[in-house]
Amino acid sequence: MRHRRTGHHPGVERVLRAVAQAHKRTGVPISTHTHAGLRRGLEQQRIFEEEGVDLSRVVIGHSGDSTDVGYLEELIAAGSYLGMDRFGLDVILPFEDRVNIVAQMCERGHADKMVLSHDANCYFDALPEALLPVAAPNWNYLHIHNDVIPALKQRGVTDEQLHTMLVDNPRRIFERQGAYE
Repeated sequence: MRHRRTGHHPGVERVLRAVAQAHKRTGVPISTHTHAGLRRGLEQQRIFEEEGVDLSRVVIGHSGDSTDVGYLEELIAAGSYLGMDRFGLDVILPFEDRVNIVAQMCERGHADKMVLSHDANCYFDALPEALLPVAAPNWNYLHIHNDVIPALKQRGVTDEQLHTMLVDNPRRIFERQGAYE
């Protein structure tokens, strides 16, 4: 059963509130898992805000599954970083759409609020091993360097913006540690 007000399952909301409390005690950054198509990142931000979390210490994961600029800018306006983090999972959103939305957000001045990643892992057992290279052939650790960066450059994303998204922003996220007073 989903909560009428949030749309989240009550267990999910309970976990988000527990994450917020752990974050406030430890100061470690929060990185979430969302369903961008349902705009769940906004609900996560609301819950974190109710719990007193500084949203600039939160990465809303899987934001790159959305091409809805309005939604993405709402997340940024509230203070969070966007996890443009599923490069290689073209079955969820095609490569061209992922690259285009990052380039568009950079054009709109948002490179300082995005982090790039692939959400890849060294072991994945949700699909049969033989199916993975067919279903997601580019879902690997080299995809950002070999394919994403050149495609972003072709769309006008600068070296400075790439450095911001790949180096500066992750550093800022991890530097902002420390428990809340």
